[in-house]
Amino acid sequence: MKDRLEELRDSALKELQNVVDMADLESLRVKFLGKKGEITSILRDMGKLSAEMRPVIGQMANEVRSEIEDKISEAKELLKEKMKEAKLATETIDVTVSTEKLVRGHRHPLIATAEELEDLFISMGFKVVTGPEVETVENNFDALNTPDNHPSRDMSDTFYINDHILLRTQTSPVQIRAMKKYGAPLRMVSAGRTFRFDNVDDTHSPMFHQLEGLVVDENISLANLIHTLDIFVKELFGDDMKTRFRPHYFPFTEPSAEVDVTCIKCRGEGCPSCNFTGWSMELLGCGMVHPKVLETCGIDSEKYTGFAFGMGIDRITMVKYGINDIRMLFDNDKRFLDQF
Repeated sequence: MKDRLEELRDSALKELQNVVDMADLESLRVKFLGKKGEITSILRDMGKLSAEMRPVIGQMANEVRSEIEDKISEAKELLKEKMKEAKLATETIDVTVSTEKLVRGHRHPLIATAEELEDLFISMGFKVVTGPEVETVENNFDALNTPDNHPSRDMSDTFYINDHILLRTQTSPVQIRAMKKYGAPLRMVSAGRTFRFDNVDDTHSPMFHQLEGLVVDENISLANLIHTLDIFVKELFGDDMKTRFRPHYFPFTEPSAEVDVTCIKCRGEGCPSCNFTGWSMELLGCGMVHPKVLETCGIDSEKYTGFAFGMGIDRITMVKYGINDIRMLFDNDKRFLDQF
């Protein structure tokens, strides 16, 4: 049996010299070291040996196995190096090739606007929080103090998956998740896609993008909300921009307001784009967080107050770049996108 082991070792080492690729190497490994290989076959016959010879042959078999394994590993590394050299030789890069006609991509205006908004609020001390687009009815409506008979709950307004799951109609559920997870104090924004049944026209789409913000802390007042949004508008559009707050109703804030900004084209002077009013279309909604919303999320409404705001990223993009049809943002027309 000793002679047989020595013959196996010599045979394996000899065959290794003729290996040209990984397939050959794997076949050789299976032949000598596999479950049905030559070494395994010898070990199975050890039962026929005397008690004195078994440890001797066992030790020798292990030594032969280790030697073959080491040689196979060495051969594998050599093959890898040869393959790498061959690949480098065939995949050379000509650094002298002209790149004048190379067309480089760029951020979609929607993505660029969303990132700019996030960066702006990060600079103001907010953190960015994300959440799922498929939400629960509880987070999307119930926890936000939305009445059972509110029109937004109707199937004609919302994409329901079943009675308890839907496609989020706003990014506000992320605020609920954040308050439940982090508690107070909290300062966060969240951007993402939202979904509602809407007839497609120049200002509406069944899929659109929102960014919402939330601040919860002690002694937060409406003055903090107004000041924050004033800074936001000036940083985004320019120092000469002004805001106008109009009373409104949202179930999750009280009091609530809609916010207009001066026309980005005429800067408040009056022009055809703003019907000579000096004000652009409504930019965002906001308000003080309803105490019921705070309590639902486990936050003491006697100790903490907060404000929230939400805006359409699509609308911000349209105002910023002077786009008059929201459909152009989703058509992926290269002639349109190349302008940005």
